[in-house]
Amino acid sequence: MSGAAPAVPHFPRPAPIDGYGQGGFRFADMSHRGSLLCLPDGIWAWSVARAGEIDEASLARVFENARMIDTLIVGTGREVWRPDPALREALHAVQIVLDPMQTGSAITTYNIMLGEGRRVAAALIAV
Repeated sequence: MSGAAPAVPHFPRPAPIDGYGQGGFRFADMSHRGSLLCLPDGIWAWSVARAGEIDEASLARVFENARMIDTLIVGTGREVWRPDPALREALHAVQIVLDPMQTGSAITTYNIMLGEGRRVAAALIAV
């Protein structure tokens, strides 16, 4: 994927993730190859391929939507990831709780929280 972020989401609102694997995701009768940002304003392609690439710049859309998000679930692929304290503090400053976990668990957690009507977002690395 190029460094430029798409101007429009793949899907214009939040949706549960129906499946994942083989380098992509299924949602809303669609499929996407690569990582995803699931935000209140839609589901977006995300250029991150490894947990070590996650930083404030890669989460710019999350910060732009901060007023609509209480929890950010980060699916780190198969890796265990400890976020940089500065990133956790930057999210805390905009009142977002960061909850990293492997992608499979992240999808389950995101779908449950979305179903409960919670103010949740997910950054999901494809596996």
